[in-house]
Amino acid sequence: MKSCQWCENAFVARVKYQIYCSDSCREGATKQKIADRYAIARRTRLMSKTRLCASCKLPLSAYNDEEVCQACLVNPKDVRKALKEIKSISRGGSRNE
Repeated sequence: MKSCQWCENAFVARVKYQIYCSDSCREGATKQKIADRYAIARRTRLMSKTRLCASCKLPLSAYNDEEVCQACLVNPKDVRKALKEIKSISRGGSRNE
């Protein structure tokens, strides 16, 4: 008995070098390997480039897939407005006040 490297189920191997229990597990593992290779290649490409935030022009991290940085992604005015609404609701007021 062998353990499938994808789903970890026990199976009887048809050949001694078989590592997956079924075609669907083999296909799933292959798709995952391709996706992992693509992600690594993409990160490598992004690390070699200097990308700037579209809003504040600060350098973006290679791990940031957005066009803007985290600081620009959230509008401080919207955060203050939401906090005021939460305080109002917690004090017993309604949202429409």
